[in-house]
Amino acid sequence: MGHNHAHPKKAWQAIRTEAIESLLNEINVLSSDDVDQVVRHYEENVGPRTGASVIARAWVDPGFKKRLLADGLAACEELGIGGPETELLHVVENTPAVHNVVVCTLCSCYPWPILGLPPAWYKSSAYRSRLVREPRKVLSELGVVLADEIEVRVWDSVSEIRYLVMPERPDNTEHLSESELIDLISRDHMIGVARTIELNGQEN
Repeated sequence: MGHNHAHPKKAWQAIRTEAIESLLNEINVLSSDDVDQVVRHYEENVGPRTGASVIARAWVDPGFKKRLLADGLAACEELGIGGPETELLHVVENTPAVHNVVVCTLCSCYPWPILGLPPAWYKSSAYRSRLVREPRKVLSELGVVLADEIEVRVWDSVSEIRYLVMPERPDNTEHLSESELIDLISRDHMIGVARTIELNGQEN
């Protein structure tokens, strides 16, 4: 199973997308500006940075962290974050002894109001089936090599519940602001297919 973040569309997909957009433009149902606004919305308002803001707040605010781990959705609502795909949000915390990773074995359940749209590999049958059977092997293929003493916990999202991984806060980040901490956190950290966090070009 690969973990390539670049997933170019196949020729027929690109052609079909362009044809549909062109048709909608012609009949004045949708303009190119409308499409651009939707793209910007998912890039800027609904996406991994939203989830990163939740994690960064938990890193700097122990009270919020406690509430987040107790009731993820209620804590997110404090920040004005939520939506129909987060009927119940369970936040799981990575520690030196535990690594959490999220999958949806049935389809591709995903907390899109918090992480944006799921990546293509998250929906792949290889990821969905293999992660449960051989999580260490799959994680190692994705670049996450864990020591034997680290417990791996696999969380299976379903229609009623979504999961969000809280990565460990890197050492030597006490001087960073909350907004600077947000920049350190990626979507992959919050799914659990990344563990180390780069700080000033160095992994932590």
